[in-house]
Amino acid sequence: MRKRILGVTILVFILVLGFSIWWRYYYVFGEGVKSGTLNYLVKKGNVFKTYEGKLIQSGFSGGGKNGTVQSYDFEFSVDNDSIANILMLNNGNFYELHYKEYKHTVPWRGYSCYIVDQIVNSKPATGN
Repeated sequence: MRKRILGVTILVFILVLGFSIWWRYYYVFGEGVKSGTLNYLVKKGNVFKTYEGKLIQSGFSGGGKNGTVQSYDFEFSVDNDSIANILMLNNGNFYELHYKEYKHTVPWRGYSCYIVDQIVNSKPATGN
């Protein structure tokens, strides 16, 4: 009887632990599309080499001086080599990027909780 109770307790513990790990690191908490100018995309890391990038979003500021333009940074990771290569070759272009948001990071996925998984649209950089 004690062995059975111990076995059930261990099984429940393993299931709760597995669910907790899945919930913290693999459950997609949110997803959406961000658009802006690609500032950079680099491959870096000590053990796990991941692609890390920054998108500069521009918009009008609600506070402060009326009509002022303020930029917002969207830092993200890319775990798909083909998407990363497209972004690296077209740095400075305007992009609409689809991303998935996770609650926490894992080292082999990247430094950011935001993982870009698709390029929705891209436009060449406009000349000034």
